[in-house]
Amino acid sequence: MKLSAAYTFVFVIVLTCFLPQSATAEIYSFTDENGVAHFSNVPTDPRYVPLTPSAPSVRKAIATTGRQAEPNLNSRYGRIIEEIARTYGLESALIHAVVSVESAYRVTAVSRKGAGGLMQLMPETAQRYGVADRFDPVQNLHGGARYLSDLLKMFNGDMRLTLAAYNAGENNVIKYGNQIPPFQETRAYVPKVMELYRKYQGTSNLALPRRGT
Repeated sequence: MKLSAAYTFVFVIVLTCFLPQSATAEIYSFTDENGVAHFSNVPTDPRYVPLTPSAPSVRKAIATTGRQAEPNLNSRYGRIIEEIARTYGLESALIHAVVSVESAYRVTAVSRKGAGGLMQLMPETAQRYGVADRFDPVQNLHGGARYLSDLLKMFNGDMRLTLAAYNAGENNVIKYGNQIPPFQETRAYVPKVMELYRKYQGTSNLALPRRGT
């Protein structure tokens, strides 16, 4: 069963009202990279976790209904993203924005086209940047950040063209006269990442402490 975030609250309330506590413990859920909530009593996907109305994850889902959940930027990948951003002269907000849209911080995410990992590297891109294991989060972040850095240089710091190239390939951006290619996915991707990038720029959690301070 798939439910959009707008129906998550209603679904949880229905579970609370009509199922006994022992039954709700047998309901599982996860939210995929498109923000779609999945519910099942037969958890065939490893991403499923037990769902109970009192669980913190459910309370968070209710609290963020209708809004995109914000990543905990100080959590598992916060420090490594900060360090990688400094290494390649990027803003950590940009990397976080790309990761949020590309994989929603799912290390094992794989797209229909075969891109994989946190920053959704295609096999050829991974090979170009020396990424031996696309599903190793550190390798993936290094590869994706290097690619972003190179694209920013290629397109003279133009963030929109850089993101378009990250999504559709630099050759397509050049092919269409250094404009965002007329691909529906790319034209939706660029403003989405830009919106998160600006949002994360103002997030205090991004200012992680440097080592030794």
